[in-house]
Amino acid sequence: MTFTLVMLAVLGLLVGTLAYLSNRPQDSPGSVGAAAAAPGEETASPSPAPAELLVREDSRYLDDVEDAPVTVVEFLDFECEACRAQFPVMERIREDYDGRIDFVVRYFPLPGHTNSEPAAAAVEAAARQGALEEMYALMYETQAEWGESQEDRSEVFVGFAEELDLDIERFTADMGSQEVADRVRADFDDGVALGVQGTPTIFVNGYRTPSMPTYEMLASLIDAGTAE
Repeated sequence: MTFTLVMLAVLGLLVGTLAYLSNRPQDSPGSVGAAAAAPGEETASPSPAPAELLVREDSRYLDDVEDAPVTVVEFLDFECEACRAQFPVMERIREDYDGRIDFVVRYFPLPGHTNSEPAAAAVEAAARQGALEEMYALMYETQAEWGESQEDRSEVFVGFAEELDLDIERFTADMGSQEVADRVRADFDDGVALGVQGTPTIFVNGYRTPSMPTYEMLASLIDAGTAE
């Protein structure tokens, strides 16, 4: 009888131990002290993007402030509707932070947009005559007129150059040149190296923002950068 009672006690203890171990929360590899992000939730990058890929010596500045504490970089496609929707936000940021931040645009013409590369070439050609900002704005303001067309609308961009009173012979030569094509491609390649997959993709001091950042989000990031 005594032996039977002892065996039953040992068996009960063993069953209880196994039940405890099976119900105890387990840490998965690499998850100690960290909660998993919800599906689809964007998380901040742990470190800034390489500076040499974000801004090149020949990158185009809409705003260039000496010793600016914050640099905003946008990879964009002038035929992209999302970029057009983001444009007023970026213009408001530029206005409110005028004289305090750098704002750099990088060409990222998406495959499948017939006129995204000609548009980028046109903006680059205009920039070579000191009309970067004017052509940049015209592209978005008129996107509905030429965007999503399956035909080359380069003549529309020549018309914009005429409106801006540019040297048309020089403009058309630049727009169609290999040098300008290579310049646009270099921006695109930097974007690919940075992991850019769509537009607009925006960086503030090297840190990528979530897609389509609001004015409030950008202002918060810029304010944090200027306070450092």
